[in-house]
Amino acid sequence: MSEDGCHTIAAVRELCRASMAGALVRAQIEDLAKKESSNGKPYWELKLRDATDSLTLRAWSDTEAFVLCQELSRGVCVEVTGEFSINGGFGLDARRWRLRTLDDSESRLLFEGTPQDIEAMEKDFADVGSIASQIEDPRLSALCTAFLADFGPRFKRAAAARRNHHAHRGGLLRHTAQMMRSSMALCTAYPSLNRDILLAGALFHDSGKLWEMCPPEQGFEIPRDIRGELLGHISIGVELVNTLWRKLPLENWRDIHPPSEEVRLHLLHLVAAHHGELQYGSPIEPKTPEAIALHMIDNLDARLEMFSMAYINQPEIAPGIHDRFRPLNTSPVKPLARFGTMPAAEG
Repeated sequence: MSEDGCHTIAAVRELCRASMAGALVRAQIEDLAKKESSNGKPYWELKLRDATDSLTLRAWSDTEAFVLCQELSRGVCVEVTGEFSINGGFGLDARRWRLRTLDDSESRLLFEGTPQDIEAMEKDFADVGSIASQIEDPRLSALCTAFLADFGPRFKRAAAARRNHHAHRGGLLRHTAQMMRSSMALCTAYPSLNRDILLAGALFHDSGKLWEMCPPEQGFEIPRDIRGELLGHISIGVELVNTLWRKLPLENWRDIHPPSEEVRLHLLHLVAAHHGELQYGSPIEPKTPEAIALHMIDNLDARLEMFSMAYINQPEIAPGIHDRFRPLNTSPVKPLARFGTMPAAEG
């Protein structure tokens, strides 16, 4: 919850697991449509989105919100106050809710996130830069530095997916930071791995998503992009690496080993092979230890994020057992508490 008492949509969803909860939510209108019920009663359907989740509300013709909705449009930021609950199979809902539009300063703060969000984002970006600075190969180090300098703001707001994992504004940075931290740890356990190429691969593996699924500066929706639709993020990532590579002063590194061309090809292979299998979109399967390691780290972080999402979004069908979560193809069970950890007090 932010300092002004505002909850994210995901936080409200969690609050409502036990019972109805009064809350205040700020979000952006992603879609707005006037409809009619089966008995001909008109209503407005609003789809709201913030950095964490989405929420659909209905404003009926006998409410103040119905009149206000006639003056709203997609992209407008609003504040909703009401009584929220989980409505069976229909998800998060609200009743007796009120609506107001946010002013420019409030909208800007909404996109920036809570102080906790900003702190987490800045830490992730700092960690990515710090880990990248530990790359010893000057060519890969220069490549990573150029990427972060040229595309830092876009990198901070891109999503890692449209669904399933890290599918929100800033999700790609969180996913990449976790992968780079994991890569550092893995290289400690497996020192034979080429740490430089693995770290660079972790940074660039999803770099094409800066165009395939990047919200605008003032928005949470992940729009469709013609480049992303026609090429996909792997092809865009390969193109990006090559574009940045051509700008490097490679003549300064003619006499170092391994040769620059081999370094470039191995990095491109990690980007191209990170989905692991042809059926999952990789144009080539992993053919080096670093490529298979990158694929495994990518899959691990994605699946752990899916478990976190399932615990929040899927209702419990029995004590400690959540309803089936399609992306994981299983019914997640709550993890065992760490030794010595007391359960949280109820109420």
